[in-house]
Amino acid sequence: MHELPITQNILKIALQYAEKEGATRIMTLNLVIGQLSSVIDDSIQFYWPIISEGTIAEDAKLYFRRVPAQLKCLDCGTIYELEDGQLRTCPSCESSQVSILSGREFQLESIQIE
Repeated sequence: MHELPITQNILKIALQYAEKEGATRIMTLNLVIGQLSSVIDDSIQFYWPIISEGTIAEDAKLYFRRVPAQLKCLDCGTIYELEDGQLRTCPSCESSQVSILSGREFQLESIQIE
């Protein structure tokens, strides 16, 4: 359910940008969602037509780019990706001391306006 306020914020940002640029229509929005993000793109897709109705973003298409989770072992330096979204020990040395390099992203990467 937290996708509703997230979707509202996406719309707000897009409308502010479009207004600043003097746009008459928002055509597409490109969103980046990390594998470890709790954001569900289907929910955003569901809320979009409801909240954008009556705005210049009403018929805008949403495109999602998923970013895989990438971890770095703090003991041996191995960089690896999560395959199933579950945090695991380092595949090289079995250390649990890791840092997350990517996968938590959630951002509006770009919009196309007319």
